[in-house]
Amino acid sequence: MTQSYDALVVGGGATGAGLARDLAMRGVRCLLVEQGDLCHGTSGRFHGLLHSGARYAVRDPQSARECIRENRIVRRIAAHCVEDTGGLFCWLRGDPEDYPPAFVDGCRAAGVDVEEASPDAVWTSEPLVSRQLARAFRVPDASVQSFDLVAANARDAEAHGAEVRRLTKLAGIDVRDGRVSGVELEDVRTGARERVEVGALCSAAGIWAGTVAAMAGVPLELSPGWGIMVITNQRLCRAVVNRCRPPADADIVVPVGTVTIAGTTDRTMDMLEGYEITRQEVRDVLETSAELIPVLVDERVLRVFAGARPLYDPGHDPAAGRMLSRSHTVVDHAAAGVENFVSIVGGKLTTYRLMAEHTADAACAKLGVTAPCRTADEPLPASTDQRTWWLGGRLEGNEEAREGSDADLVCECELVTRPELEAFVSGLPDCRLDDMLRGLRLGMGPCQGCFCALRAAAVRERLQPLGAGALEPLRAFLEERLKGNRPILWGDGARQHRLTEIVYREVFALDATDGGPPTV
Repeated sequence: MTQSYDALVVGGGATGAGLARDLAMRGVRCLLVEQGDLCHGTSGRFHGLLHSGARYAVRDPQSARECIRENRIVRRIAAHCVEDTGGLFCWLRGDPEDYPPAFVDGCRAAGVDVEEASPDAVWTSEPLVSRQLARAFRVPDASVQSFDLVAANARDAEAHGAEVRRLTKLAGIDVRDGRVSGVELEDVRTGARERVEVGALCSAAGIWAGTVAAMAGVPLELSPGWGIMVITNQRLCRAVVNRCRPPADADIVVPVGTVTIAGTTDRTMDMLEGYEITRQEVRDVLETSAELIPVLVDERVLRVFAGARPLYDPGHDPAAGRMLSRSHTVVDHAAAGVENFVSIVGGKLTTYRLMAEHTADAACAKLGVTAPCRTADEPLPASTDQRTWWLGGRLEGNEEAREGSDADLVCECELVTRPELEAFVSGLPDCRLDDMLRGLRLGMGPCQGCFCALRAAAVRERLQPLGAGALEPLRAFLEERLKGNRPILWGDGARQHRLTEIVYREVFALDATDGGPPTV
């Protein structure tokens, strides 16, 4: 029997999960499908910054206004995902002299709180900031845990009646008489296909939005802006540190969890995945970021990663790059002949909730639903106590569980205990090691999975047995870790990789059983 839904949401990033939650809270029966894991795409591949809007105050005031409004809302509805780090914009000697006045005026016009701080005051709280600092401005930036944010939205969407399917790909769209009548879905694990009927199709597919639109026979011009980010093995600053100059490469340093993320770059490329990061790109980011925080250039790099901004470019100008607005656009494909199909493109993770609201408004208008949006007023369940994320939270949790120093740790780097991991695996059918990484940060620390991956695979095998294929997920996890390690195999990074090879290839002989661990 063919299943039917009022709305289908394509894409399990922040916007897609937020959209499913919004629709479900309005009483719309919806299905969310994601071809990978939740937060698999751009939402899981950014610098962890909850924008105050200050970065866009001079050049993109609309985006700045949206960011500061949503910054305040996200802090309230998703407090458990936000660390209130604050932000600094640092003007160094030699930077454009006309930028600070324009920056302050732009912030005030956009409603972004901005306050100048003396260099001495900055060095008191941020001793690693460059001694070339001449002026500094405090703004309400913060860091945000995107994996937790997306998961919380998806769980609340389900609590309100939505259905969420991971590892489910949109394989086809059936358009009849100018309307989407149904879609074909494919289980990426088994290849099994299923047709479902939908009243409205909502694409929140990020950089894949053009591909989704093409399935329905309508055009959608995107300009994927690829950026790389570099992760160091410790926090080097308390606040988000930005360069006070026109946005450029490697001018943001963000403390996220136990690490620091430096970036980013902007390369417009017509590709959806497979971006190969070069060692020179990494060195360029480190050297430029070191102008803000000099010790960065000598820090151990844990890994690097790349993500693509789904920038809307109706003029299709590949040279536009950073000049394209970071605001979002809801594209109603009725103008192209498909009445019940909308796409959301552009925007920032910071504005995910607003993007979802505007998309839900468009979809509900087509469905005849008049219920208002409530997502700005009702906190996610985990944030009802308004307690914000903080670095010692997991250790505190272990202490409250009376485990403390006796905790049975599976991942020492991120303090993941065996009971915590067992509960996570038990609550997620077909749980993979990558799911543990996104849900618990397992494997994200300095060992990069060397010590914890085998333990985690053993826990998973005991709770969800694979039998003869039990080692394949472990090998795949190590292969994925290498993608972010290959461009930084020097110094401690090279030594860590060699240790991982020794453990898995020479001690456990993984290559003799399941194809082997990755090699350089």
